[in-house]
Amino acid sequence: MTPLKIRGACPHDCPDTCGVVTTVENGTAVDFRGDPDNPVTRGWLCAKVRPYLDHVYHPDRLLHPMARVGAKGGGRWRRVSWDEALETIRSRWQAIIAKFGAEAILPYSYSGTLGMVQMVVSSGRFWNRLGASTLDRAICGAAAETAVEAMIGKRCSAPYADVIHSKLVILWGHNPHSTAPHFMPWLRHAQRLGCRVVVIDPRRTPSANGATHLALRPGTDGVLAMGLARLLVEAGRHDEAWLSAHALGWPGFRERLADFPLDRVSEQTGVPADQIADLARLYGDTRPGLIKMADGVNRNFNGGENVRALLALPALTGQYGTRGGGLSYSTSGYVQWNAEAVHKRSQCPPPGRSINMNRLGAALLGEATDPPIQSLFVFGANPATSTVNAGRVVEGMKREDLFTVVHDLFMTDTADLADLVLPATSQLEQTDLHKAYGTTQLTYNTQAIAPLGESKSNWELMGLLARAMGFDEPWLHQSADEVIDEVLAATARDDPHFEGVTAARLRAEGHVALSIPDQPPFAGGRFPTASGKFEFHSERLARMGHDPLPGRFRDLVDDAAGDDALTLVTGASHHFVSSSLASQANLLKNAGTPFVEIHPDDARKRGIADGDEVVLGNARGECRLRAVVTDAVRPGVVGSPKGRWANLSGGRNVNWLTTDTLADMAGQASYHSSRVWVRRGDRRTAGEVSRLAKEIFIASPSCG
Repeated sequence: MTPLKIRGACPHDCPDTCGVVTTVENGTAVDFRGDPDNPVTRGWLCAKVRPYLDHVYHPDRLLHPMARVGAKGGGRWRRVSWDEALETIRSRWQAIIAKFGAEAILPYSYSGTLGMVQMVVSSGRFWNRLGASTLDRAICGAAAETAVEAMIGKRCSAPYADVIHSKLVILWGHNPHSTAPHFMPWLRHAQRLGCRVVVIDPRRTPSANGATHLALRPGTDGVLAMGLARLLVEAGRHDEAWLSAHALGWPGFRERLADFPLDRVSEQTGVPADQIADLARLYGDTRPGLIKMADGVNRNFNGGENVRALLALPALTGQYGTRGGGLSYSTSGYVQWNAEAVHKRSQCPPPGRSINMNRLGAALLGEATDPPIQSLFVFGANPATSTVNAGRVVEGMKREDLFTVVHDLFMTDTADLADLVLPATSQLEQTDLHKAYGTTQLTYNTQAIAPLGESKSNWELMGLLARAMGFDEPWLHQSADEVIDEVLAATARDDPHFEGVTAARLRAEGHVALSIPDQPPFAGGRFPTASGKFEFHSERLARMGHDPLPGRFRDLVDDAAGDDALTLVTGASHHFVSSSLASQANLLKNAGTPFVEIHPDDARKRGIADGDEVVLGNARGECRLRAVVTDAVRPGVVGSPKGRWANLSGGRNVNWLTTDTLADMAGQASYHSSRVWVRRGDRRTAGEVSRLAKEIFIASPSCG
């Protein structure tokens, strides 16, 4: 039989949304690679996804429904049929609804897959019909999104390729080397053409290679931006004509800059005054200059205000609407799926109460009282690994009266604590449609192989749950392709970006670019805000209770670790996508043992040597890691990548230490405001730690 070449899309939480080609022989996927015809992917994939077939055919994949035996987290399970599992869910939920109401049921899902069907629609229709609690999805970029949409109207960024026109790129709290890899070839090409690159980050990441690096204190990004703004204005490097024509609230913002003299900004950010002044001159004198930021900037107590201050800089220099200039954050604003087609709200009970996902532990332990949460249903997520203050999440999930169901491919940290675990499909076993948040392309994922074992997709499971609960609305029982056809048609009716985009084209071609004018975002100084201008002064934010002008930062410090604490930064891993793929033996081997980077000065004060086992802790918990002594982190900061499963890391990971105090806007998570103490643990050499890691990670049955 001739091998089949089947086009699909990478479903993971990355702005690139790569096109892939799977080769299938006799029903088995035998090759997986980047689609050479995809203009973003260009035939190559990142190191995380390249070995995806190891993920699909992993020996530890869950292939049958499993029911808990014994204590939660005890690791004892029995195989059950789908009929038994669904009947258990039905009976438990009906009893909960009769006593507490449907809002006592909380669905928890996030970016395990970014597909329109398997994530967006699966997180809406059935749960809306049930009347369950809604989930406030504020873990990633909620504060940044709020700030961006208030000040410039939409999240609209230029294509990656436009960076070749840039003469200066400032990567601000962004490490695209690990989190947007298909941007990097364009950036390196721009550098060869003479573009300067500046990286602003508490850590010197791989993206800083060949760049100027400013190592600021975590969470002070907004103060630095305001200080730069003042220097630009003092030196006359701002564009008064552009501001007069295209900005709302410029005089008030100019007055506020008086609060940010250079000496104060340097003291607060930890960046030497001469470096700040040099950057202000460079940015003010270089056209076009691009600020490219990501969500790391907003994951702290002042996340929203930090982003507001960054947004102000391209306005001051009149660089919005210039090719190669302005600000790049996300392309999500180009497409908003038709809300009614996705959610069917008009045909469902009124929305239930909302639970902030960043307060999951607190909610499970009594913060949500009217009604208390009696059932948790998790899919496309692993909150016991990835949510802030994970120890509280684990504690809440251990409640004996909490009925928890987890739908996943593997026995994750979260699945360990469930009552029922249901087997999920991989991307090769399901159909979906993907829109990117770093490009303006739609990519269709054709199912390549039959589901392994008894695994079912998120959307198929929603139909089974609907049938079990007696819901017979046709829109709960459509095929994935029928959902795609409906949502795509409804969205295209009102959105000119969908001109020429059809479901038939997507299925035939695999990917179709949206119809976006060949001009930079906000060309001509036109913004999709209420005023049509860039809004320094935002009435929209004022109505939310915020200062209408940027530059008012909260003086809030995490006090969970004492006076000698260090700030913990938990950036993206180069080897996993949050906690996705973090059980694959080859990726674990490449990542090495779980580690924390610490500056030599901080290590010396604590008697820590490179390779030592260290204990990080605060009032929320502790975890043990291998010390990497390096000046890649600034003094006062420790860095440990997110995504490690606790059940493969000695029982805990760094999210046992992160704060669940919310940021200043939109209920945003404040990961990077967390403070920890650090001390030397058992004095193990680097070799001993490496051997221990091999025993824990590579030889473990959970790793294959």
